[in-house]
Amino acid sequence: MSEAINGIPIPAPGPSSLSDLFWTFTRLALHGFGGVLPWAQRVVVEERRWVTREEFVELLAFSQLLPGPNVVNLSIILGDRYFGWRGAVVGLMGMLAVPAVVVLAMFLLYAQYSSHPIVQQSMTGMAAVAAGLIMATAIKLASALRKRWRWLAFGVATFVLIAVLRVPLLSMLVVMLPLALTAAWWAEGRNQ
Repeated sequence: MSEAINGIPIPAPGPSSLSDLFWTFTRLALHGFGGVLPWAQRVVVEERRWVTREEFVELLAFSQLLPGPNVVNLSIILGDRYFGWRGAVVGLMGMLAVPAVVVLAMFLLYAQYSSHPIVQQSMTGMAAVAAGLIMATAIKLASALRKRWRWLAFGVATFVLIAVLRVPLLSMLVVMLPLALTAAWWAEGRNQ
């Protein structure tokens, strides 16, 4: 259990060993098939208390800027934070090693039985569950951004332009990223 100063939670010191890091991320990857983010937030922030919710949101935002899956990037960042390059490698292996074996086995099964109606209906149901988990996590993490609600306009505008108006993602990055960074830089300059 972490302590608190003035009501602000202090995260625990982090994973106790490289094997703790490895098995935590392996467990995350195996629990969160099709959507690891909800589990990652729960385990890293609420159960293990390796980082605060605010730190998690910031690390996740940075992870989204890097190439590759967000939670894999997050495992590398957290591994590096606590154990340097060895932790980054172990975090990555925890996210990928055992799940890769499971995915290959599932692929072989799916290739064999994909035409069965029960399998097709199961896939539809799993897609709905994954979408619900992502929405629930977004709502839960939004509370960590209470002081930064004004920046939500950039997220909403980007969502509308990409999802509704079908503007290409690369075009949105070229336009919205400099706008958001300039607005943040200007706002920080005014606050100092």
